Amino acid sequence: MVDDQDILVRRAKDGDAAALSELVSGAQDRVFRLSIRMLADPEAAQDATQEILIRVITKLSTFKGESRFETWVHKVAVNYLLTARKVIARDPGLSFEAFGQDLIDGLVDEELASPEDHAMLNDLRLRCTMAMLMCLDRKHRATYVLGEVFEMDHAEAASILGVEPAAFRQQLSRARARVQEFTAGHCGLANPAAPCSCPRRLPAALNCGRLGSGPYAAFGEAPSYAAAKAMAGTINSGLAAVELQRATGPLRAPEDFAAKILSLVDPPG
Repeated sequence: MVDDQDILVRRAKDGDAAALSELVSGAQDRVFRLSIRMLADPEAAQDATQEILIRVITKLSTFKGESRFETWVHKVAVNYLLTARKVIARDPGLSFEAFGQDLIDGLVDEELASPEDHAMLNDLRLRCTMAMLMCLDRKHRATYVLGEVFEMDHAEAASILGVEPAAFRQQLSRARARVQEFTAGHCGLANPAAPCSCPRRLPAALNCGRLGSGPYAAFGEAPSYAAAKAMAGTINSGLAAVELQRATGPLRAPEDFAAKILSLVDPPG
């Protein structure tokens, strides 16, 4: 059965600029959401999103319809995020041990903790959950994002990563265990007995410029700090790890990259 998207892809391949625009515009949020998860750096994620969308356009003729178009877009994106020299060069090579020590070293005493500025605390919460995934190597990071954060079907996610479903499940189990262990041991939202809390961490994060000049636009629709804190308090620390990772809002692309790129790139056909 041919659906509307199959028709749209066929028209785009035939040089229909409007169809191509609709396809690429529909993909840009999905690509940005994966890029920010894999890179944690908003500027790097925007750069990657544009590079990936260019690849989607220029490689569209190779899409044979053997999977859903969205699956193919994810495959193009993951391939870029795992192999592009520019991405590899910018990877900070964090480890859970180093990240955990950084969090502890920057904490202030409870009486010196920041007042409940929920906007800044939420920005810190979101950036910290993103940075945490940077402690996974890129393969396990992609596995965790697709399988745990995006909740993809394991067979589809395995296809995107080019591995067998059994191998994907093993990778996901290892990544999940590391994230849960770290979150339970360090994050005060997931475990009140853990040493780090956003109020105790905020002064050091501001001093180090970790929050940038202001809240990042892509986080604008994320649950509030208070809502995330309340949610985490109702579930065990293992479940809290992934629920906090998912509590980021839709993470939409901050600008219309598709329009910008389509004005510069010749359509296929």
